[in-house]
Amino acid sequence: MFLRSALADGGCSRSERGAGLLGTAAGVAVFLVLLLFALQLLVNLYATSTVSAAGFDAARVVASKDVDHHDAGSVASARQRAEERFRSLLGEAGRNATLSWAGDADTVRLRVSLQTPTLLPRALGDLVAFRHIDRTFEVQVEELR
Repeated sequence: MFLRSALADGGCSRSERGAGLLGTAAGVAVFLVLLLFALQLLVNLYATSTVSAAGFDAARVVASKDVDHHDAGSVASARQRAEERFRSLLGEAGRNATLSWAGDADTVRLRVSLQTPTLLPRALGDLVAFRHIDRTFEVQVEELR
């Protein structure tokens, strides 16, 4: 008789029914949060890599030997072209980026600062420490010898 009642209940007592559902739901929720965090990390690594490549290219264009570094208008024009190219490569993130140019007769410095896109909910996205990219690129001015 005991065996028949245990089989009729599905092998567990009435007080344990639904306990597996709560544990499973909590496990799935934790898994999804960790998955979103990993995806956010990948997006940030990709954005950092892209910003680094585009920023270095922009600084290299301004430091090129094709730019007359003794003419302020030529340098300003090269900076404008480099910024347009930088922003086009990064899309929406590039439009919101802050670019600061500096340098002297021998070097060109470009500082890029921007926020990366987020996949996490707003409450968690603002807590992520690697959401802001701030890079400085320094390139020697090319000279003919």
